[in-house]
Amino acid sequence: MITEDIKNDDLELDQEVTDNTPSEEVEDPTSVEEPEEPVKETSEDLLAKEKDKFLRLFAEFENYKKRTAKERAELFKTAGQDILSALLPIIDDFDRALVELAKSADEHTLKGVELIYNKLINTLKSKGLEKIEVAPNDTFDSEHHDAVTQIPAPTPEDKGKIVDVVQTGYKLGDKVIRFPKVVVAQ
Repeated sequence: MITEDIKNDDLELDQEVTDNTPSEEVEDPTSVEEPEEPVKETSEDLLAKEKDKFLRLFAEFENYKKRTAKERAELFKTAGQDILSALLPIIDDFDRALVELAKSADEHTLKGVELIYNKLINTLKSKGLEKIEVAPNDTFDSEHHDAVTQIPAPTPEDKGKIVDVVQTGYKLGDKVIRFPKVVVAQ
């Protein structure tokens, strides 16, 4: 009996040790797994947030590149506009000189000035400068013409018509850089 009691005690101890070990092992993986899931979710959330930040920053940079390219093109166009606007009074002087030289008898001087004038005009046309064509008897449009003065209309059908062009207008591409100055019949 004593031997049986000892065997039973040994068995009970083994069972207790066996029972304690798996229960501790079961608790440990469960307790370890629970913190891993929030950490895993947190790392996935962080990854998603960082990816979102990256995509937004990349899109912002692309917009910046497009905006600066557009501003640079506009700057070049504006710089050209300033230079061409400064040349417009010189073109006006050439026009007046050609009118006066046509009155004189010196054909060689007239041809020489016409050659220089045509060369200048062709160069400016190649840069995008265009003359705005306005003629007497055209209808006055305040959107496209600058009325310098108004005179009484000789006939009722001449009201609102352009009588004379005082200064030629020019545009650079689609943008008007100087409106034609005209006299309007009232």
